[in-house]
Amino acid sequence: MTDLTNRMTADLKKFAIYLELIISRNGVQSSLSVFYCGGKFFEMVFSRLYPFFFAAGSSSVAFVFGSQCSTNEWLHWVGIKSANADSARTVVLAPQAAPTIPSGSTVDKVPPMPVKVDVDMFDEAWNKPSRASEIMRFGYPGFDNLRTYEDFVVSYDSRNRTAHWVMEHLCPDRIQYNEKVDRSNSMFKEDESIHPYFRSKNEDYRRSGYDRGHLAAAANHRTTQTAMDQTFLLTNMSPQVGKGFNRDKWNDLEKHVRRTAHKNMNTYVCTGPLYLPKLESDGALYVKYKLIGNSRVAVPTHFFKAVLIEKTADNFELEVYLMPNEAIPDEKPIADFLVDIETLVKVNGKSASAADGLLGRILEKIARN
Repeated sequence: MTDLTNRMTADLKKFAIYLELIISRNGVQSSLSVFYCGGKFFEMVFSRLYPFFFAAGSSSVAFVFGSQCSTNEWLHWVGIKSANADSARTVVLAPQAAPTIPSGSTVDKVPPMPVKVDVDMFDEAWNKPSRASEIMRFGYPGFDNLRTYEDFVVSYDSRNRTAHWVMEHLCPDRIQYNEKVDRSNSMFKEDESIHPYFRSKNEDYRRSGYDRGHLAAAANHRTTQTAMDQTFLLTNMSPQVGKGFNRDKWNDLEKHVRRTAHKNMNTYVCTGPLYLPKLESDGALYVKYKLIGNSRVAVPTHFFKAVLIEKTADNFELEVYLMPNEAIPDEKPIADFLVDIETLVKVNGKSASAADGLLGRILEKIARN
């Protein structure tokens, strides 16, 4: 059985490499972060799921490629409540029946097609961690509608037409000024990987009174022009108050993060919108936020930015900022918006004790230092 598992894992590696080659040659951006992360996660998942992979539905396949995944889909794959778990509580998934062709069908059989793949030319790249695995070093805060771009990762919120969160990994050599990369060549664009029903559009922001505010800051991504251009996709935008916020205090925070990244070994930045309740005159709390444009893009009440700083190997500091989406006086320092991690986790919908993904792992790291 071990030999069979090893052969299947090797086949999947070849398939992942070949698929990524096809995608890169066709200029299509797709998330292979789960498929191409290497290490223990790859071996654990695929050594168990390979027999059932090709019998899976399209939504399950979408999960494997990181294009989109609901919480329910994730639970289906990890089999949290599987009735077939053995005494050691190792999940054992029952194979799904292969679809049958109805009797009398005229569907033609298609013979296997030989394909030559020069795997050796990718050996060096395969032995290195993918960019996605570097960015998501501490795990995923969630798995909903993942998009992996050249230099950052997004979880997209189809209901609110903006991101749940955006994750970046910054280090001194990746944020150096590059004269070949010019922000003026970048344009705000719809993200065509999102279904048209759920995209935000440039027209939604026009005459709305709000800026298209970057979550992953453009100036953080100067390695290539493509990396810069991708920060202008509308999946990386949220409606932000312009004067006093996006062009001022939020910009100050982005500059602070870059200064921090220049001085430290690694800096991991998780940014996202929040929709927080407000106390009304009747003494009750209400969650209210504006919608703009025909696409009904949600205007967040607040934004958060969690900054995990690795000063030296395994020596971490954490800064967490929570800022209202409103004009903020110039004289107010960004330090006034620092909050503790417990506050962010709670307002984001989870108790600190139940935190998982990025925030939970951050808590674990801080506790050990």
